[in-house]
Amino acid sequence: MSEGDFTLVKDGHLAIISLNRPDKRNALTGATLLQLQHLSESLAEDGDVRAVIIRAEGKDFSVGADISGMGDRPPQTAVLRRSAEQGARLMRAIREIHQPTICAIQGIATGGAACIATACDFRIAAEGARIGYGEVKLGINLMWNALPLAIELVGNARAKRLVMRGDLVDTETLLSWGFVDELVSRDNLDEAARAMANTYAALPPVAVQMIKRSANACAGALSQAIMHADADQWLLSSRTPDFKEGVSSFFEKRPPNFTGE
Repeated sequence: MSEGDFTLVKDGHLAIISLNRPDKRNALTGATLLQLQHLSESLAEDGDVRAVIIRAEGKDFSVGADISGMGDRPPQTAVLRRSAEQGARLMRAIREIHQPTICAIQGIATGGAACIATACDFRIAAEGARIGYGEVKLGINLMWNALPLAIELVGNARAKRLVMRGDLVDTETLLSWGFVDELVSRDNLDEAARAMANTYAALPPVAVQMIKRSANACAGALSQAIMHADADQWLLSSRTPDFKEGVSSFFEKRPPNFTGE
């Protein structure tokens, strides 16, 4: 079956979600996020599915938000604030999939794409892939309640490095940090993701899913008390001259000149 920019294939006890916008380098739009949220919520209630793979067609997993649409914003602050929560709703939907989730990453995965990867339980990357959070280079903060997940994976100092610098990091480094669980050749990426998914699908599903739920609850016990603020931080930062400069410099392919105003 398909839902907008995604296809969903069920194979035995596996469900495979594929992002399918290769002509746009799998850039993420508001509609794309809502589609993935709906798929995640539906799979969470599917008793026949025991493991879920999230992958993408084409050269890149995803270059993140489709910033060509960043100027198309509703003018009302209250509406803008509510729309800013869509990413966090998607992250919760992925995290609340009861079954183990595996993200298969090739090429570039940046911004929201890196957030989606961290919301999964495990990450398998193809050699040569690069992953990062580029929001800071646009003059905005990392959203989607994703910062705690980065900290859980690599620790506070390395998470700061990833998020505050905004660089794409090679997967060999991320493997050594614990961000990536397994590194394979590009040709073997889908096979490796299926192998890991089948390993979890063969285990008793009730026990596996209870362990996942408890582990996530322990790791993120304080996150919900804090991270509601990231949408407010974005609302502030997206109205600064530095944000306008970050977007302009991106499209003009020049170094930005941030002033802090």
